[in-house]
Amino acid sequence: MGKRFGAPTRRSVLTAALAAAATAASFTAGCTRHGPTDDGRAPQSTPTPSVGTPAPSEPQATGSVLAVKIDNVAAARPQTGLDSADVVYAEQVEGGLSRLMAVYATRLPEVIGPVRSARESDLELLRQFDRPRLAFSGAQKKLLPLIRRAPLRPESPAEASGAYYRGSGRAAPHNLYLRPARLMDGAPGESALTTGFRHGPAPAGGTVTTVRTVRYPAARFAFTWSAGRNRWLVSMDGTPARTSAGDRLAPATVVVQHVRVTKSAYHDVLGNYTPFTETVGSGKAEVLRDGRSFEATWSRPEATEGTTFTGADGGPVNFADGQVWVVFAKA
Repeated sequence: MGKRFGAPTRRSVLTAALAAAATAASFTAGCTRHGPTDDGRAPQSTPTPSVGTPAPSEPQATGSVLAVKIDNVAAARPQTGLDSADVVYAEQVEGGLSRLMAVYATRLPEVIGPVRSARESDLELLRQFDRPRLAFSGAQKKLLPLIRRAPLRPESPAEASGAYYRGSGRAAPHNLYLRPARLMDGAPGESALTTGFRHGPAPAGGTVTTVRTVRYPAARFAFTWSAGRNRWLVSMDGTPARTSAGDRLAPATVVVQHVRVTKSAYHDVLGNYTPFTETVGSGKAEVLRDGRSFEATWSRPEATEGTTFTGADGGPVNFADGQVWVVFAKA
């Protein structure tokens, strides 16, 4: 296991984020409040529930990735637009449940969701991108000031009400959806994916792997290799994961990244503390591609850098072309 970074490092990372934000171009982040919303966190102005198309807002310039916090409890499935993401991050949240962050750079689907709330860990994870847009439904009220001062563009319903709508057929809070075309003129392109990932031929060796399962206290992910599709079929909590169109979620590469998970200063209305997933530092990882598992070491020395994966021979572990899932597992 590589060097780990504890709470002081996390605080220094967030301090650096705020310092960088202070010197960056300023932006307005309004916060009109109208009653309780997501998980009892700070209320945001949300559109009136609607089945129709929301009123358009003015698209903004492209150039940065779009990161969307996506609900992942049973009531939120199947999700919409998840299969169009370039990278999907899975993290543990309160109560041992899971939540996803989908990152879009090469294509934008018509609709993404259900959209849910942001976490402290997101600020560190997103530092690797240049002023990313973060679409989220709200956040713990003490976290909102940090989000506004971080070097990113917050795109909650408070800032971009015309880009969101409430879908029919599901109860709130599992029915908030984003139309990304209301935020951006188009996908920024592959160059915006400053993740540090390398794509190319598979490394030598590896262990034949048919299924890999990652468990959280109250959630689990399973990835089953499909030789016919040359992809890893995703299951969540024992159920095949599908898109809203009925297709299986199937990334080309899956990374199980072993990280330190600590208790943050924030908690939900039930008093459950939010886990903080430390993505700056180094540690062990497993890279799954082409029906094999490759042991690796991950490294991200600074928050503003991407994450590299190195094999036992000291060379980079290349990913397969296609969607990447990164599941953060407790070291």
